[in-house]
Amino acid sequence: MNLDFEYQYQNTSTTNIGCRDKSFILAHCSEIEQDNQVPCFFYGNIINSFVASKCLSTLGKTVGSHFAISPDQRISMRDPIVSVGNGQLHFEAFSSCNSVYTRIDIQQEAIDGEFIQSGCTNVDFNDVTIRAFNTVGRTDKLIVGVGSNELKIITNRAATAEKKVSLPNRWIKGLGNVQVYLSQMELAFKLNKIEALQLFKAVPKTAVKTDYFLFKSGNCYTFSAANKQNSLKIGGIHRLNLIENLLVLIDSMSFYKHIDQQSTAVVLDFKNIQMLFLLSESVYRGFSGESKNMENLLIQLPEEWLLCVNNYFKTNEVFQPTLVSIEHDIQLGTMENLQASLSSMGLLGYDLLSNNYFYRKLPFKLSRLKSFNPRLRNAIKLFDEDCVLVLENDKSGIKAEIKGTAGVSHIVIGKGNELQCTCTWFTNNKTYRGLCKHILAVKMKLNE
Repeated sequence: MNLDFEYQYQNTSTTNIGCRDKSFILAHCSEIEQDNQVPCFFYGNIINSFVASKCLSTLGKTVGSHFAISPDQRISMRDPIVSVGNGQLHFEAFSSCNSVYTRIDIQQEAIDGEFIQSGCTNVDFNDVTIRAFNTVGRTDKLIVGVGSNELKIITNRAATAEKKVSLPNRWIKGLGNVQVYLSQMELAFKLNKIEALQLFKAVPKTAVKTDYFLFKSGNCYTFSAANKQNSLKIGGIHRLNLIENLLVLIDSMSFYKHIDQQSTAVVLDFKNIQMLFLLSESVYRGFSGESKNMENLLIQLPEEWLLCVNNYFKTNEVFQPTLVSIEHDIQLGTMENLQASLSSMGLLGYDLLSNNYFYRKLPFKLSRLKSFNPRLRNAIKLFDEDCVLVLENDKSGIKAEIKGTAGVSHIVIGKGNELQCTCTWFTNNKTYRGLCKHILAVKMKLNE
């Protein structure tokens, strides 16, 4: 597959994007959703069956958890994404409230089976399947079969099959935001099993509203409600109780810190199996509402480019934006926009241990991009209706007035990328959850 592209910039705001062999690309990228109904992607045994079963059971528990909604608002959703490829199996899911993301990475060394073809499926973890995981003993087998329409689990005591279900739009939105958070994290603390067991004795068993902070004092790690120097903030700390039953099995536990402390990641290492938990800043912030990629979506890319990339990369294959940019002569700025579009459709994930993106082979529709981002859609409307008036734009900075409904106007001021707005959204969230529609509209105006 030839991925060589040519980029010509007519001015600072308009990109004329061409392709050296457009007919060849279109011939290979004619369909947005490809589903060949492959009967089997993978079939084989998970060598460390006991650990894998405990992790899968915990994943099921996570999906059934709801940390920010009342019992009568609970959403029945147990739909993990199963990805097969590159010698690995990935199982991903969100909690029902979307404030916890979890992923199990089963490495090639932990698998005794046949990878027939790469691909993804989205299934339902019913109670029967969860019980099957819980029956696996230390010497039992765990056989997994993954196809485009079905997941089969066979243990010494049970056999279950889960059919493919529709992938919730909220999960696709969440996947796009999760990989942005993960790519902006760095290792804060790494604990061995004993240290982790000691630390988790202090995790509250019931819901707490205040933030907690993890810090190291001497040779001990401690949770405290008081913020201290070099500590790691964890909102909704009671969500960590999801991990408790896995601690006796780990080799180590790593905590990762986001640059703005807007999320926290925990990675459990079982040698050839890893399990990641990503917590949002609070239980009331679901990952689907973060809109971290919006600014890079202001520039529209040709449809065939996204289709071409989706056909070129395989499930779980490493995706290195800079390397792809260099190898295929893609401008770095355009690569950022392409990466943002792929992420927004749930096609990219991020591995903290290798510091690399990986590809998900999911069905996607380009029309979802705008529907997933109402703030972006509203910003485009403000721009199209000529509601943005730039009052100042010089070396000292930018000042713009944006006309709103009912005669209300908002002011955007700042310099470079450091823009502020007088709207309620910006007052409450700053830029932590993406830009407000007014700042987005101003950026569109400045780049027209």
